[in-house]
Order: sequence, then C-alpha cells, then structure tokens
Amino acid sequence: MNLLHPGARVIDAATGETLTASMVDAAAEELGPGGAVFLPFSTTISDIARYLAALLVGRPVVLLDPDGDNTHWAERFATDDVHPDLALLLTTSGSTGNPKLVRLSAGAVLANARQIADVLDITADDVAITTLPLFYSYGMSVLNSHLLRGATVILERTGIMQRDFWTAAVEHNVTSMAFVPYQYEMLRRLRFDPAKYPALRKLTQAGGRLRAELVTDFADRMATVGGSLYVMYGQTEAAPRMATLPPARLAEKLGSVGLALPGGRFAIAPDGEVVYHGPNVMMGYADTAADLAKGDEMDGVLRTGDLGRLDDEGFLFITGRIKRMGKVFGVRINLDDVEKNFPVTAVAGDDKLTVFALGATDDEARDLRTKISEWLGTHFSGVVVRSIESLPLLPTGKVDYRALEASL
Repeated sequence: MNLLHPGARVIDAATGETLTASMVDAAAEELGPGGAVFLPFSTTISDIARYLAALLVGRPVVLLDPDGDNTHWAERFATDDVHPDLALLLTTSGSTGNPKLVRLSAGAVLANARQIADVLDITADDVAITTLPLFYSYGMSVLNSHLLRGATVILERTGIMQRDFWTAAVEHNVTSMAFVPYQYEMLRRLRFDPAKYPALRKLTQAGGRLRAELVTDFADRMATVGGSLYVMYGQTEAAPRMATLPPARLAEKLGSVGLALPGGRFAIAPDGEVVYHGPNVMMGYADTAADLAKGDEMDGVLRTGDLGRLDDEGFLFITGRIKRMGKVFGVRINLDDVEKNFPVTAVAGDDKLTVFALGATDDEARDLRTKISEWLGTHFSGVVVRSIESLPLLPTGKVDYRALEASL
C-alpha cells in the first residue's frame, strides 16, 4: 500500500527537513520482508518514512507511544505469522478495559483516507499542521488523508500552548487544523482568532463530544474569515472516522455528529446502540500474537458501544455511551448526558455523582451542584463538585477518566 502521492510534502517546522520518496525507499529496503513492525511513532521525518515504508512493503506496523513503555507490546505480539491483508495495528485508548490492538487492513486504511479527503475536499493546495500525536488514530488520519491527495503536512512538536506552533502556522500558510474537545477549551482560553492566520480555512473536531456552545462559537469564528468547522465522529476501530457534519448544516443540526462518510451507513440496534457499516471497519481485535494471523471477523459491521438516534435525513445524534453509567441514590444516570448539559467532566462515585469543573470558584461549584441536582431530580448531597485547574489527559488528548476515578 502506497499512501504517498508524488506531490505530497512533509516538512519539519523546526529543522526544515523534508520527506522524500528516496527516504521511504531506503527505509523499505532496510525493513525487508517479515512480521509486524513495532514503531514508537514520534512526530519526525524519519518515523514517517519508516511508517510509510512498512505499509509499502506489506509489513503490518504497530503504532506506539514514543514516550511509553512499549516492551510488553513486542513481547505479546512478536510473530512472523501475519494475515496478508493486515496493514496497521493501533492500540485502544486505554481509558477503560485492558489495552489491545485494533487490526486494520490496507483496504480499510485506504478507504478511510479517501473518505476523509473527499468530505474535507483535501487538495494539493491544503497545508495541515500536526496538533495530535501520530500514533493516535485521529492524528494518523490527518497524515494519511493529506498525503494521499498530494497535500502538505507541517510537523510541529511544541503544541498549541506555545508561540512556536502559531509562528509555524503563519510561516507555512497552514490551511487546516485538527483538534480534540479539550484543545478547543484551551483555544477559547487563548482567545483564538482565525484572522491572525491568513491561510486558515478549516478546523476539524473529533475525539469525543464537543459542547454545543463551543461548536457554535468556533463555527462563528471561522465564518468571519470565510472558513468552516467540521464536526466529525469516529473510533479507532473504523480506521478511524465514520461521520462528518457538513458545515452548511451545522446550525440546523447542532448536536449531531453528521452523516456517514461516503460508502458507509449507520443503523440503530433495538437496544439503541449505534451500528456502522462501511469499508473502513477493522478486521477485529488482537489480544495475542496468534490473532495477527486471523482474517476479517467483522464483515464491515461495527457495533460502536455508543447510544444514539438517526433523524429523518440520516443525521446521527450520539446520546451516550453504553458503559458510561452511574447511580445517585440508586437511580441510574448517563454520565455523557451530564457532560452534555453542564461544563463539567463526570465520573461515577459510590452512589454519588462526582463532577470536575475547570477553575471553578467556591460559589460557582455550589451553583453547579444545585443546578445538576435539580436537573437530576435528586438531593444535592448526591452531587460532588470539585474544582480542578487542568484535567488529566491520555497521550491522545482525551480525558483520562481512570485517573479521575482513582482520585475519588
């Protein structure tokens, strides 16, 4: 599988180094045939060359956190016996359950890159900048979809809280930025103004629910410069994106994650679970090395674990997560509903609801407790509000719910 369009460019903002086809060829020759390649995937030219080379020579590549302890992955999954369709192995987020690998075929990876490139209208004129780790499926997806269409990707490692990031965005005429919900919260604190970045025309959002207030806010900010906000929905198991909300329909479909990507479709199971059908669905999970030899176990059907509904035009509205439930005085509550209605992060305690509010004063915390308990229809003693200066995050930028639960 070759993701690198002849016209695509990857440029390191700090060093000026540029990816070349010969770098990929050299990495491919070095790799040769064999089993899975374990790649701690840093935001560097050399690691991208190795990633593309593994795909090119047909060796399944396991994308790993370069700052993590990856010894156990190689110990669990080292084998030469891999299925010929297997191209990419991604770790699950690790926020709940035991980490395992998602098995993606070359066809699924290519299909999703094309789907994303189509709905975002990515062309050779587009310039994206790295805002997320490349081992994270959303960050990888940005890279794949832009390389496929001959666009440019700027490698920037300092992040949105640093001046160097924004300097690089101006110097390289960045047209597109991708963020997860927590980053949008930070951007609002930074008083983000797209007018300061003359080439910027697209913002994309995935990696969890973005509060409706922020969807409207950032859509309005982009509209002032003739740009757009694309709300998207996905999971690693779908290589990784499944839906996008067309910017022109955002105001009337506020709260929706959009329509299924081209070639895909959604259905709602009798229990309310969202089911996705499409060419980008994984082959299955891998818990052991023997699983790498397995073929497609999913047949293009993914039960997402999300609860949702479809309107009469096929727009999907996510209403919660099957496992994101808690109890207050014995009454079941949906933690996602709490987060949807209030500016908090919610976890379940011992027959109580605990919510974390960024930078809340004592008065604001008391007000939140009153409003949430009234909304739940329960006594205020069943709700605990904690002020927190910053939320613990996974390397992907998602909230680390396990760390919050451990702090109770």
